[in-house]
Amino acid sequence: MNKKILTFAILLLVVAGVGATAAILFMFPYKPTEPPAADDTNANTQGVQQVVRANNQFAFELYSELVKSHEDNLFFSPYSVSAALAITYEGARSTTADEMRAVLHFPDLAILRPNFAAIYNELNKGNQEYELRTGNALWVQQDFPLLEDYTSTVERYYGAKAANLDFVHETEKSRQTINSFIEEQTNGRIRELIPQGYLDVMTRLVITNAIYFKGNWQWEFNRKETRKMDFKVSPEKTVKVDMMHMKPEKVEFNYADLEDLQILELPYKGEKLSMLILLPKGEFKALEATLTIEKLNEYKSKLQKTKLDGIYIPKFEFNTKYTLNDALQALGMEKAFTPGADFSGMTGKRDLFISAVLHQAFVKVDEKGTEAAAATAVIMKVTAVRIQKIFRADHPFIFIIQDKTNGNILFMGRVVNPNE
Repeated sequence: MNKKILTFAILLLVVAGVGATAAILFMFPYKPTEPPAADDTNANTQGVQQVVRANNQFAFELYSELVKSHEDNLFFSPYSVSAALAITYEGARSTTADEMRAVLHFPDLAILRPNFAAIYNELNKGNQEYELRTGNALWVQQDFPLLEDYTSTVERYYGAKAANLDFVHETEKSRQTINSFIEEQTNGRIRELIPQGYLDVMTRLVITNAIYFKGNWQWEFNRKETRKMDFKVSPEKTVKVDMMHMKPEKVEFNYADLEDLQILELPYKGEKLSMLILLPKGEFKALEATLTIEKLNEYKSKLQKTKLDGIYIPKFEFNTKYTLNDALQALGMEKAFTPGADFSGMTGKRDLFISAVLHQAFVKVDEKGTEAAAATAVIMKVTAVRIQKIFRADHPFIFIIQDKTNGNILFMGRVVNPNE
């Protein structure tokens, strides 16, 4: 009898667990690992290059802002941030839109939309040699009306399907739903993108992007060759690290030995993606201060197929988390973060502003290859309206008649039923 009761109890728990999982999945806008396609009908090579240049320019400028306040490792996805903000930009108007466009370097919408879609579709094309995908989503307060023109545009060109949540009454459940979606999109690498406290009863819209990559080196490092070696953190500080080593006897790499640095390109299997490593010969901060998109393109133009006698690269793995409000405002995107922002392209009214742009990233580099993931959330809240102060004595109350000059109570009573 006890066994039957125990079995029944276990079945109930299993059913409850499946039910809870199904409930969460039902709230997802699409299956996290299968992002919908976008409409790239009018895309062309020139337009794609314009959007790529915009993203890369933004990448270097955001990097320059982040290093001002971060002395340690730095890692982020400029594409992820740009994608989430592009969807936000689609609803911006007037000065808010002008500032966002200037910071993100976006071309006209007629160019941005189909060519952003083409880049998005290319990332999601799929390849047997590596895993790469990206996805966008809108998370909307269930009774908050977004304009049909806005939602159809961002779904068409950015694959950003919408899902309804209840931030007002189920704030924590809504947060968990978004975080679960992002976690699945990134193969478990990005967790708790939105920490507790960032969503509240004033939240009306959260825009998310996630990107995930896992690929093996075209020529892998031999684990047996990895050794503990010195890594000079600064002129005064040296640490021991796991240093990978390769002797590429029959392989040529894209490489250049220039006056101020060495640059090496390590390709991943599939011959589409690669890692560039810029190794300064002098002070690291000097390279960092002078590196621009134009300078990077100059360095890349110097790369040549070269036979190297040895390659040494440290293994590393770390997570990063950033709140990008200050960095984006410092770059010139100020209006969007104020209650005076104009996102009337989303609702027809100027009732939304950005309360936070959150970004989280993960990277792991070892002998086999690289795994990297990132996600961005743009949290938008409704502009606080003046709450009407109303006193409505529509239930029993106590009343006092006093001498106002000294507070002396002259009469005191209560009203339970005014009709009696």
